Amino acid sequence: MRRRDFIALIGGAAAWPGIASAQQARIPKRMGFMADAPLPPVKRFRETLQKLGWLEGENLVIEFRYSEGRYDRFPAFAAELVAMPVDVLVVWGTPAAFAAKRATTTIPVLIAASGDVVNTGLVSNLARPDANLTGFTALNVDLESKRLELLKEAIPGLSRVVVLANPSNPLNRINLDTARRSAEKLGVKIEVVEAVSAADIEGALAQIKTLRPDAALLASDIILLHKRQEIADFMAKQRIPAIYPFREYAAVGGLFIYGANISVLFERAAHYLDRLLKGEKVANLPVQQATEFELIVNNRAAAALGLTVPHAILLRADDVIE
Repeated sequence: MRRRDFIALIGGAAAWPGIASAQQARIPKRMGFMADAPLPPVKRFRETLQKLGWLEGENLVIEFRYSEGRYDRFPAFAAELVAMPVDVLVVWGTPAAFAAKRATTTIPVLIAASGDVVNTGLVSNLARPDANLTGFTALNVDLESKRLELLKEAIPGLSRVVVLANPSNPLNRINLDTARRSAEKLGVKIEVVEAVSAADIEGALAQIKTLRPDAALLASDIILLHKRQEIADFMAKQRIPAIYPFREYAAVGGLFIYGANISVLFERAAHYLDRLLKGEKVANLPVQQATEFELIVNNRAAAALGLTVPHAILLRADDVIE
């Protein structure tokens, strides 16, 4: 071998690690995402990722899996995403979080938003997350009492409240227990109507129509949120004052909304994802609870119901829709 050919060969060999490293750097990260539907907070999440430098189709691939009104699809989705495998599995809601937790103990699971993660058993410690799971919680359990109190304050002579809930959501039992304790203190009777899937919503609303309650409380559930237009239209047509957990109900005519802003939680989750994709350990990312809760009052909906919202409630409202 001629000397110059030998030098070229040695030089090329020395460059191999650098070439391999550059090629590896160009391999996009893969993220799995499980939710019931592509609702508005998902858009905020993707926009925030883009601002952080994660460009879909370039350095990030997102595998979306939507259950479309059926939580029983989540275990299969989780198994599929883990088998790929994805680098991080992002979930929205308690049922999706449980499916992800059962599917893997090694791939980081990021909860973009869910209910009470401690009382449902998802994690045992907020400050030091269990194994591979962290994220953000809207603390829905503590809000059920406040929602009932608001209905009691707003509606003269309130005595019967129907709760539209999803028994397949692990958060449901805890929320209902809280609502019943609060109702007893307020002297209000609670009647529960259940919808396990999106297909059950029509029948559940028909049952509510038969019950003719003084008011309704919507459980914190993503399937119900997905069907928000149908539910809000029904409440307006039947002239049933209702309180909802997510601000997305305001856009479809919901009367009262009280809860955490889920889009804000998704924005924060995007920052956590950025850190996880860059190699941060789950143990360094404590589960964060929502600290800000908003009250939205739809005066237009109130007027259609013939309801005058007390001035004290309007003063506390973060947003009043006229």
